[in-house]
Amino acid sequence: MFDVGDMAVYPAHGVGVIESIEHRKVGNHEQAFYVMKILNNNMVIMIPTATSNNVGLRSIITPTEVDKVYMILQEKDVVIGTQTWNRRYREYMEKIKTGSVYEVAAVLRDLYLLQEDKDLSYGERKMMDTARSLLVKELSIANKTDEMHVEQQIEMIFS
Repeated sequence: MFDVGDMAVYPAHGVGVIESIEHRKVGNHEQAFYVMKILNNNMVIMIPTATSNNVGLRSIITPTEVDKVYMILQEKDVVIGTQTWNRRYREYMEKIKTGSVYEVAAVLRDLYLLQEDKDLSYGERKMMDTARSLLVKELSIANKTDEMHVEQQIEMIFS
């Protein structure tokens, strides 16, 4: 359960703040919804409170979990499959849609490593930007640091 003012992560959209909890009639049933504003783009989404766990709505990670994210980013002995770029794109998109910060970190790491060997497709570059922005926002909030500092840490890992 989240309260008004809580920050949460919605899969593939990122960190948002619960602005209100509204009750709406859907069909013959009244349902409660979290009204959440996504911080990166100010998009407002409504998430049924009863199924919020099923859709992957979760709390911001703890500082201890931040360390695990950085460990994932630092792994260099990862084997990246030789599948076509569009199959890889679909696989990575599925990982991002899980909402798991660890899966998003793995996607970012894999794309950075792949970029060292070959040019990324336009879709892969966009996905890399998405994964980076999702991570930067959540890590900065979890560690109570500014986003620029987190971006610099990520760049240092891959430079």
